[in-house]
Amino acid sequence: MDSRRLLRTSATALAAAGLILSGCSGGSDAAASRTTTSAPPAAAPSSSPGALKTFYGQKLAWRDCGVPSFQCATLRAPLDYAKPDAGEIELAVSRVRATGPGKRLGSLLVNPGGPGGSAVGYLQGYAGIGYPAPVRARYDMVAVDPRGVARSEPVECLTGPQMDTFTQVDQTPDDTAEVNALSAAFKVFSAGCAKKSRAILPHVSTVETARDMDILRAVLGDEKLSYVGASYGTFLGATYAELFPGRVGRLVLDGAMDPSLPAIDLNRDQTAGFETSFRAFAADCVSRPDCPLGTGSVAAAGEALKKFFRDVDAEPVPTGESRALGESLATTGVIAAMYDEGAWPQLREALTRAIGGEGSGLLALADSYYEREPDGAYANLMFANAAVNCLDLPAAYAGPADVAKAVPSFEKASPIFGRGLAWAALNCTSWPTPATGGPHRITAEGAAPILVVGTTRDPATPYKWAQSLAGQLSSGTLLTYEGDGHTAYGRGSDCIDTAINAYLLEGTPPADGKRCS
Repeated sequence: MDSRRLLRTSATALAAAGLILSGCSGGSDAAASRTTTSAPPAAAPSSSPGALKTFYGQKLAWRDCGVPSFQCATLRAPLDYAKPDAGEIELAVSRVRATGPGKRLGSLLVNPGGPGGSAVGYLQGYAGIGYPAPVRARYDMVAVDPRGVARSEPVECLTGPQMDTFTQVDQTPDDTAEVNALSAAFKVFSAGCAKKSRAILPHVSTVETARDMDILRAVLGDEKLSYVGASYGTFLGATYAELFPGRVGRLVLDGAMDPSLPAIDLNRDQTAGFETSFRAFAADCVSRPDCPLGTGSVAAAGEALKKFFRDVDAEPVPTGESRALGESLATTGVIAAMYDEGAWPQLREALTRAIGGEGSGLLALADSYYEREPDGAYANLMFANAAVNCLDLPAAYAGPADVAKAVPSFEKASPIFGRGLAWAALNCTSWPTPATGGPHRITAEGAAPILVVGTTRDPATPYKWAQSLAGQLSSGTLLTYEGDGHTAYGRGSDCIDTAINAYLLEGTPPADGKRCS
């Protein structure tokens, strides 16, 4: 078995993994007080305007996908909603029909997050066959790759060899030369995106993708949208509710993001989330006689990991291929395993080997995070991730001096990961397309009940974000999973799955504040 694919068993883990390392965010501490009141996107009209009628009235031509039971089609949407007659974009759609028994409830759209995760790939690889049978019996399961993602006119930036170089650049610079090298790497990345994808870069915002979802809802014949979104998919779902509150059906937002936060806070919160997740991993690890980080305390395990990172920063270890394992790839490998506690045994083995001088295990984890194939080709996850994030929020920093000022607060949030994750948000500084969004509260007044799900030790979407989003939404209900890993639905909790299934099938959310373990 190719170890690069071992983490695919998790429902959402790696699809959502791009949030941090490709620089999830924008905003700055100085801007925080003013950007939190940024105006929300203008609510979409209650009926499609004349210029959009051709899109709302289209018919999908379903065809065989080459994947048993799944059908595929192409949805047309305006490239620019402000100028709907100026050009179109084609979006990949897939579905698997309701299996019965029971009355069909319509379509259930799914999105795995990212931004940049392929919803079509998620549907065909997991949701369409792995969601609970009672849900699949009553709904047509449907996915659309968001604009700029995977099969939907994907954003492209770098070649495989260029990405190999980019992923190895030191993200914990120790001197001016290393700071300059990191800044240059982000500029090369941005320039590559501008060169290869200039036409689409201004039009991959979450607002535009939410509007695409409404066209799909109408074309599918559904009066209201039913939807399960994970991680970034929760922001997409909340944005849809903000734009079209009267068209909200049954929305599950699992592993919620907080749209009210400026980006610097999002990044710091995520950094703290990875620290929390690592401490849970370390507590489990040190209880085992074969723990590569020792059998002492959690704090001692953290110090051992930091020492390992310093060692491979000074002298990368071989991996059996041309890429050695340096600090950046090693850190990415560890972070990748934080998304799902099922990957902890793999991480223990990979760390044991790497500390012993052989880094292929951690490299495999890092490659899974980046969606790198064994032949050296990369999916467009990280390209789309940067394109959406840099459009949705302003750049995190004006330049490296701002990062240096922020590093102490990040290191306070996570002594292990803080420095690297502070510098990772530098990417939008040189982005070729100005941001069009900003942080703001989403209330979605008038929407039907929306179910927000949070996991108490989620590394990428900290639990307090779910609490905040549920509180912002006028009809929000919070469901809590007391456990580890990223997101909760379909990850082994009968309590969580039963509550969500009942909501999707009957329309009744659980009592606000319900907790599961």
